[in-house]
Amino acid sequence: MAEITAAAVRSLRERTDLPMMRCKQALVESGGDEEKAIEILASQTANIRAKRADNATTEGRIFVAAKDDGSEAAMVDFQCETAPVASNEEFLALGEAMVQQLLNGPGAETPEELLAQEVPGKPGTTLQEALDELVNKIAEKFDVAFVARVSGPVGYYVHHDGKTAALFQASGDNMNAPILRDVAMHIAALKPALATEADVDPAKVEAERNRLTEEARATGKPDNIIEKIVDGRMKNFFQNEGVLTSQAFAKDETKTVGQVLAAENLEAKAFIVRSIG
Repeated sequence: MAEITAAAVRSLRERTDLPMMRCKQALVESGGDEEKAIEILASQTANIRAKRADNATTEGRIFVAAKDDGSEAAMVDFQCETAPVASNEEFLALGEAMVQQLLNGPGAETPEELLAQEVPGKPGTTLQEALDELVNKIAEKFDVAFVARVSGPVGYYVHHDGKTAALFQASGDNMNAPILRDVAMHIAALKPALATEADVDPAKVEAERNRLTEEARATGKPDNIIEKIVDGRMKNFFQNEGVLTSQAFAKDETKTVGQVLAAENLEAKAFIVRSIG
């Protein structure tokens, strides 16, 4: 059996950036052939994935990037098993590479579509290959749980720990209005269920309006007064349904989100909010 020297182990580690013991084991298995040892180390990715397939990915970060003119923004929810890995420089670099490619590349509807694309600035290397390399180095389960790219006007907010983030999409011409980020922050904090009143099930809205109308009629008030009473009570209904535009705005509770947007010639369109853990 070929002698595995410390120098040979160091050389392999410098080339692969893998732990010393794994490098030594691969050299032993390859009979000291460094090139064959590299192949052995690369082939171990599938085994690592299989062994950790049932592990939960309860840590990670949500990466968001937006174009300077506010015309588009992208989000990638990149998860791992442990908190230290979520702060690992290579993990963070790969997450940033994924969201930049999603924002500036051809787009992707699924994580698989995104991972099939090249790493920005590294022609010939796909994001999937970069992820495989990370799996091989860290020996932990990773999951690209969600990807999205939306058109503007769009604002975003990422919590300081990177575990909660929101994209808020509006309609209007005011692409870079600060209110877009403020509403995204509101969404991240209060987590509404729907963007606008139009998103509520019409049958449910009709049933509630009919119920409130019957209650108001029982008071004997004229129809024009009944209509105003019902409209007022429907505002509470939409708030209870978690409609974003009906909620009191987090930064100024005297106004609704819909009202502060209207003041900037914007209307709510849709939102995405993600949390890890």
